[in-house]
Amino acid sequence: MPQIKVLPSDLRNKIAAGEVIERPASVVKELIENSIDADSRDIRVDVLYSGKRLIRISDDGTGMDREDALLCCERHATSKLSHEDDLFHITTMGFRGEALPSIASVSKITLVTGLRGVPSGISVEIHGGAVKEIKDFPAVGTTVEVRDLFFNTPARKKFLKAHSTELFHIIDTVTKEALSHWEIGFRLTSDKKEVVLLPPASGFRERIMQVYGEEFLEGLIGVSAEADGIAMQAYVSGGENFRNMKSHQLIFINRRPIKDRALSHAVYAAYEGVLPRDRHPVYFLFLDIDPDKIDINVHPTKQEVRFEDREHIYRLVRSSIAEAVKSDRAEYARQFSEMPESASVHERSGAYPAAYPEHLRSGASGVSESPGLPYRPSLPFLYLGDTFIALSGKGGLILIDHHAASERVLYEKFLQGIHLNAHRLLFPKQVHLSPREYRVILENLQILGNFGIEIDDFGPETIIVRTLPDVLKDADMQGVLSDVALCILEGIPPDKSFREAIAARIACHSSVRGRDILSPEEVSSLLADLEQTEHPDQCPHGRPTRIFLSLEDLKKMFKRK
Repeated sequence: MPQIKVLPSDLRNKIAAGEVIERPASVVKELIENSIDADSRDIRVDVLYSGKRLIRISDDGTGMDREDALLCCERHATSKLSHEDDLFHITTMGFRGEALPSIASVSKITLVTGLRGVPSGISVEIHGGAVKEIKDFPAVGTTVEVRDLFFNTPARKKFLKAHSTELFHIIDTVTKEALSHWEIGFRLTSDKKEVVLLPPASGFRERIMQVYGEEFLEGLIGVSAEADGIAMQAYVSGGENFRNMKSHQLIFINRRPIKDRALSHAVYAAYEGVLPRDRHPVYFLFLDIDPDKIDINVHPTKQEVRFEDREHIYRLVRSSIAEAVKSDRAEYARQFSEMPESASVHERSGAYPAAYPEHLRSGASGVSESPGLPYRPSLPFLYLGDTFIALSGKGGLILIDHHAASERVLYEKFLQGIHLNAHRLLFPKQVHLSPREYRVILENLQILGNFGIEIDDFGPETIIVRTLPDVLKDADMQGVLSDVALCILEGIPPDKSFREAIAARIACHSSVRGRDILSPEEVSSLLADLEQTEHPDQCPHGRPTRIFLSLEDLKKMFKRK
């Protein structure tokens, strides 16, 4: 008896749907891209129960006539390809002809569409891939309603996440499409409440400001480059605008959001010698490349691209951004190099020459008893570079990373909720966040309040910070809240509690930065506080705060033993 058989069409459709439709956000992405290809200038997305019950995409595009409306839900039916050669010159967002039939096979769809200037359109209702009803209906543009996603594939449905998680994915999808298609207006409502409202913008820069706010945009530098059929427009971190997590890092090829490790590496390479360890740049890359030079027909979700000459694109991205970053830092470098010699000794290093007054020399602090290092109330210290502090004693040498030490101190303060000295701001801080970050923060106001951060909702994508602990008074609150939101979205590590993970993120932002030079009194206070912590030898991320070298170790290094 033969073992091989042809699968029935409904099963084939469900398998195809599994490749394209992973969650409600996948449906939103495919339908938005159809609306974009239909030359829409206004796209509205409405969802109920994070898209599990309803997803409705409405646009003012060209619409379809009766014949096209009936064909569009057939597999491999598309208006975007005619010949084999078209596969190697794709200029549309969609082209496979699989989105609508894949969605229709695992949901209940109502498609309403009509051509502009035609008195009547058409409504087509499809359940699980089978046409249930066709009727005339007045319409201009296209509206697609998707109800009860995965109603006939319960195994897929049970793997959907919580409502908030699925909604965050939908917000992220709409945001990415809006960033690359700035000339289109986007609106997203969830359970009849407005979540995203982005009117048409004048360009990428204005769109970034609409989504993330003016303060966020001011921390970026613009980069433009063009060579051999490649045009790049990018907005990347300027100055010290780096993040603790890989947030706000997006790449678009011909307006299509993609993931590409090589291009991401090119950005990091552009910051070589500038980017502190364990910090990450913000970047938005918009690349326009000749469609003949790339292949986007690599993956069903179209998130991967194959390049004809990846190395050339890598060099263009790296060199252009590196040049812009170098120019941005030139003035800072001049100011640093022009610092008087006397300042470089006392202000930058924190060292104490022999002629320094004794009452100031004694301001340097000591450390607790480390192995082989007897405790002394006063030990002179020396800055090594702008991050490390060296302290000498009779028993040896101790090297301290003041950023890691500060992180440990603040982490335990936040975790224990003591000595935070939270105060109400005379002038509350207004912070603009992306729609996804905004919702995450509003859902976790209580835990932020436990850390001395009191926040109120101030309208679409904006919150008001009313109370802050003293250690956060000069912190970049947009960066702090963005990192907290991303930490929650990405999931808490199994070895940490929710409170511990959030405390570690906030502590990293409020701790001493690598380029901050501390006064003798500040060093004394930091080392005294470090001694009071439960785990003084490691920061919350597991890096050492201090390394001890005994006299025996030093003798071995110098071959004296």
